[in-house]
Amino acid sequence: MQPDLIDQPQPTRAGEELDAPKLEAWLTQQFPTLRGPLEVTQFPKGYSNLTYLIRCGEREMVLRRPPFGAKIKSAHDMGREYRILSHLIDVYPKVPRPLGFCEDETVLGAPFYVMERVQGAILRAKVPVGMELPPELMKRISESFIENLVAVHAVDYTAAGLGELGRPEGYVTRQVEGWAKRYQNARTDDIPEMDRLAAWLTEHKPADSGACLIHNDYKYDNLVLAPHDLTQVIAVLDWEMATIGDPLMDLGSTLGYWVDADDPDDWRQQSFGLTTLPGNLNREDLLQRYAQASGKPVADPVFYFVYGVFKIAVIVQQIYARYKQGVTKDERFARLIHIVRSGSKTACLAIDKKRISRLAD
Repeated sequence: MQPDLIDQPQPTRAGEELDAPKLEAWLTQQFPTLRGPLEVTQFPKGYSNLTYLIRCGEREMVLRRPPFGAKIKSAHDMGREYRILSHLIDVYPKVPRPLGFCEDETVLGAPFYVMERVQGAILRAKVPVGMELPPELMKRISESFIENLVAVHAVDYTAAGLGELGRPEGYVTRQVEGWAKRYQNARTDDIPEMDRLAAWLTEHKPADSGACLIHNDYKYDNLVLAPHDLTQVIAVLDWEMATIGDPLMDLGSTLGYWVDADDPDDWRQQSFGLTTLPGNLNREDLLQRYAQASGKPVADPVFYFVYGVFKIAVIVQQIYARYKQGVTKDERFARLIHIVRSGSKTACLAIDKKRISRLAD
């Protein structure tokens, strides 16, 4: 194992510190054998739930809590995420083992849970120091990436005790209507493209394509890869939005995050990961490989891609609105409105060109 490829935390961001004495008291109560001083650092990824590395002597755990100031309870339900992991690990072992849940908000100001740390490499927005990603390797990683999404969709969620997790009937309609409403509630700027996308999605909804366990946030930086073989997925992280729903809508979310190397400049600059590196499959290739591996044809790829981009833009808009309101001070959020603008323009190109790749041609 190459230690320099293991994903590492950083010092906790200002304003997102945890109350160490209260946390240590809770941990000691839950895990009486813990020894050593408490050390808390933070994993830098993401704009949603916050993730920390908790170290007590030789013992390491990962803590997840909602972002400070968040009021979107359905998207930050720590108890729900903990229950999903608790049920899922017996039928799909590529998840961190959950260790404990705290609903007492007097400890850290919000519910939180702790889980085992899965040590491995995570492909974030920049190539980690010491990691080489030649085109042939990136091709194999991207193939493994989409094949593992097929594996997630094949999980026997009933056997896992997750049959009541969601309401698959009418899923497509509820998602389109729900994200359009969330956008209106969080809008801060006049972006005509977002209004166009909301109307287009409403007019072009396909029928539900089926029901399965869906992750709803499946992208490179939510996967832990084996450091000795980056083509092996050893864990899928961040199950906060998982539910039982339409697999093609989940695929759409993934395609929305997947920025192609030849996308329009303004969208390519907002890249959510290393999907633009040479060797990666493009969105059309990903879709075809998903269809082949799952045996599930995708009749309307433009709809699912546009849905994915619109959903991402709304999530980002919600975070930006909290920043504008002064609820959160994280300066990373100041530029998020550019993602909403460039994403909605890119999705409109897909509608006009009737395809999901080669949109800058």
